[in-house]
Amino acid sequence: MYFPATRVLTVLELLQSRQRISGPELATRLEVDARTVRRYITMLQDLGIPVEAERGRYGSYRLRPGFKLPPLMFTDEEALALTLGLLMAREVGLGVATPAVEGALAKVERALPAMLRERVQAVQETLIFDIQPSNAVPHNDVVITLCAAAQQQKQVWMRYRNWNATEETERTVDPYGLVYRVGCWYMVGYCHLRAELRTFRLDRIQHVEMRTEIFARPADFDSLAHVLKSISNTPATWPIDVLLETTMENAQHVVPPALAVLEQEKEGISFRCYVENLEWIAYILLGLGCPFLVRQPPELRDALRKLAQKATTMAERTE
Repeated sequence: MYFPATRVLTVLELLQSRQRISGPELATRLEVDARTVRRYITMLQDLGIPVEAERGRYGSYRLRPGFKLPPLMFTDEEALALTLGLLMAREVGLGVATPAVEGALAKVERALPAMLRERVQAVQETLIFDIQPSNAVPHNDVVITLCAAAQQQKQVWMRYRNWNATEETERTVDPYGLVYRVGCWYMVGYCHLRAELRTFRLDRIQHVEMRTEIFARPADFDSLAHVLKSISNTPATWPIDVLLETTMENAQHVVPPALAVLEQEKEGISFRCYVENLEWIAYILLGLGCPFLVRQPPELRDALRKLAQKATTMAERTE
């Protein structure tokens, strides 16, 4: 059966895949004559597709330089996956993510058939993400530059602000990988200024440039594992050292990786971290459901006693 619309779309696909293609070659591929090819080209031009004709004995056709159409045919599952990804990107947030996401969603909607477009719009209008907005949003160019440098294993130079914004340092870093966790973006890499492996918050990077120097990333390096360990070792007011009387398997099951560093000891599992609030960590330790011994600080024992007194008071209330 003859479907002229299918032939016209085939012409468009051929034009997108080639820098230029002659009229006779198009006619041969489509099994039509030259006059029909010209009619197809006119139909594309009437649809707003910038097809340019080069005259001459061996005249040819091409799309205007720089013009590209993306694949526009999506299944229901593909359209849903793309929409969810864009909506999640908007919730996670980057410096200019919102306008970029809105523009991409609008383009996707225009490319969808009416029925599928209605389904995608239903997802946008009814789905709610329970995500805590983050104030630690890095600039887009920082994320893009670091991702490219990590992929190509090239060093970066950056200007970095410390946690309380009192000092800026200039560093050369070998970026091993990027991690997004609980509203914050991190980069793990070897810092040549400190001569050790460090974790950097991307929202504290004031400027970054990719250099030409190449580095070698350690084999099988786990950026996420390093970030989680770094978070639990971030210095704070109170260093915590507790011995959990349980197995490593059970400890890893109840203790989040970013909360504390766990190590096997003869008597049990050491639980080490830094915190600002002793009452909070006392509550966490009691919720682990296993016996433990407080080794430091002594003030943690007082926090546990106060928590126990509060619990006893609540238990004895009758009205």
